[in-house]
Amino acid sequence: MIAEQMRDRYHHAKWGLVLRGLLGIAIGLLIIARPVRTVALFALVIALWALFDGIVRIVHAFDLRSVMSDWWMLLISGLVGVIFGLAALYYYPALSLSFAVVWTALWLITAGITGDYVAVQERRAGEKWGWTMAWGIIAIVAGILSLAYPGVTLAWLIGLIATFGIVGGIAMLIGASQMHSIEHDFTNMMHPAAR
Repeated sequence: MIAEQMRDRYHHAKWGLVLRGLLGIAIGLLIIARPVRTVALFALVIALWALFDGIVRIVHAFDLRSVMSDWWMLLISGLVGVIFGLAALYYYPALSLSFAVVWTALWLITAGITGDYVAVQERRAGEKWGWTMAWGIIAIVAGILSLAYPGVTLAWLIGLIATFGIVGGIAMLIGASQMHSIEHDFTNMMHPAAR
């Protein structure tokens, strides 16, 4: 009974990875094929990706409800994705593009401040701290420049998203393949005569 439930969970999770992986690869290739039209498409991609990923997470959360006590965390992350995706479609393209630029800038500035703090702690401990401090300063400057030049930030993000979509999609397909092997092992455990 438990082996059958686990096999079913792996089966559903595998297909979730396959769908997300294929979507990621398709989006990455589409961005590369149409770089000029990508800015408007980028806004749509952010909205649709958030919406699709949120739906997959919600379905997966309910699927894990019987075997995982913290399934609700996955449900909440899925709901946030769906809400953002719908809002980004409604306020298309401004919300998605603004979100991308601001999120990138905040990430860089936060990473830079954290890096500089770590560099100060490394210096106090007598460790080498120069590279960490340099990284922190570069990240802070890059975050400020991201806000000052949103067009350049979007172009950089578009290239990054294309790469991430393709590489991440391939990784998800590899993960789905490995999950298929585990699913097959559960089937063999349940039906030893089928080997």
